[in-house]
Amino acid sequence: MDVEEVTDELYGLTPGEFTAARDRYAAEARRSKDPAAAKAIAALRRPTLAAWAANLLARRQPEQAGELLRLGEMLREAHRSLDGAQLRTASRQQHRLVTALARTAAELAGEAGQSVSETVLAEIEQTLHAVLARPEVAAQWSRGRLAKVPEAAVGFGVVTPDALPPRSAPEPKPVPEKGTGRRSRPKPGPGKDTERRREAERLRALERARATAGEAAAVVTRRERERDEARERRRTAAAKAEETAGPVERLERELADAREAARRAREAVTAADGAVEAADRAVTLAQEAAERAAAEVTRLERPGGD
Repeated sequence: MDVEEVTDELYGLTPGEFTAARDRYAAEARRSKDPAAAKAIAALRRPTLAAWAANLLARRQPEQAGELLRLGEMLREAHRSLDGAQLRTASRQQHRLVTALARTAAELAGEAGQSVSETVLAEIEQTLHAVLARPEVAAQWSRGRLAKVPEAAVGFGVVTPDALPPRSAPEPKPVPEKGTGRRSRPKPGPGKDTERRREAERLRALERARATAGEAAAVVTRRERERDEARERRRTAAAKAEETAGPVERLERELADAREAARRAREAVTAADGAVEAADRAVTLAQEAAERAAAEVTRLERPGGD
């Protein structure tokens, strides 16, 4: 059994499909008397949702993935060589590209039936920052085989171009000594190697500080996005409440009118009941009078009736 092919297939599945498929392949390898393949496949870890979404981006959008990988190489080289100009160029792209690609990964996950929360979106961004900073993460991600979100990148983070050190100013030219016509020699200072070491140490300290600030800025961005989304949900809910308030008020008025009509109907029924009772009494009295009159007629019709 080709473990590489199986691994590539498994990490292309959704997290919910991964475990059952992995176990089937491991069992098949054991039945085929291939214990090494069975062990390797069984050791594969089910990817988290964020890692799977990041893998999906690398698999489905190879051109955008290549852009991120090239930017990571540029950033790492700039940090190794302390090339301020290259750092400025790369850092201008870093935050914009990571944010855009994380959103693309979330959209791809949604199309595959996997909903991505704000927390998972932040983990995708963390993964992409790690891709930029760490070659081993970049290698796994480029193959779509990350199983978990890498730890937050340490070494460099989001670097703002205006925070990078300025380009070194040119050394001043020697000034001729008065009355001699000769150029004075500059005062001796620390050796070039010492200056380079000091500058390198300063840039590394600045790099660490900027990384911390960049991570904090990313958190602020996420929190602002969450706040804006909460505000939008509140506006939507308020609009919905206002939209439904009109029909509710109308129904309440109609209910009040119906209750008043029912009250009047009940009063009319009560009044009608009284009228019916009075009519019943009148009918009874009339019947009694009629019976008495009939009896009188019968009496008078008999001869000698008196």
